Amino acid sequence: MSYNQPPHQIPAPCIIDRGIIVNKQDIGRLLTDLGRVRYIHTIDSNPQSEGEGYVLEVFADPHRSTLIANQAIYINVYSFDYLELGQFTEKEAYFDLIQDNRQLRLIPLSSPLQDQSGEPLNAEALEAMVTQVLSAKWDVQIDDEGECPF
Repeated sequence: MSYNQPPHQIPAPCIIDRGIIVNKQDIGRLLTDLGRVRYIHTIDSNPQSEGEGYVLEVFADPHRSTLIANQAIYINVYSFDYLELGQFTEKEAYFDLIQDNRQLRLIPLSSPLQDQSGEPLNAEALEAMVTQVLSAKWDVQIDDEGECPF
């Protein structure tokens, strides 16, 4: 007896608190709501730089860079091969973005739960963030229109 059954499909991965994520969309979804983070940049396990910043944009574009400057963080998921999700403790997560021998560790300093139930947004901080984003967008448009002098 034969049955007309569709081929068996493997279920999509389910990653909870720890694991390796290679899908660029999944990486982007995880990073988009990070907000304020501490970052540690290492090459061959040697610290290169560290600091605190705010994740302003997460995007996927093979022609643009991941940028960290002036406490503003713009992450291009195409800058990395995969993301390793881990935890220091039950409530302290970290996100390791890996590309060959380079690692960018992001440690959240806030959580989506805190952000939604916490204090109202500071108007000055929000205005400063919007100004930074608009300024960066104008810089990109200017660079695209003219030849870069560097």
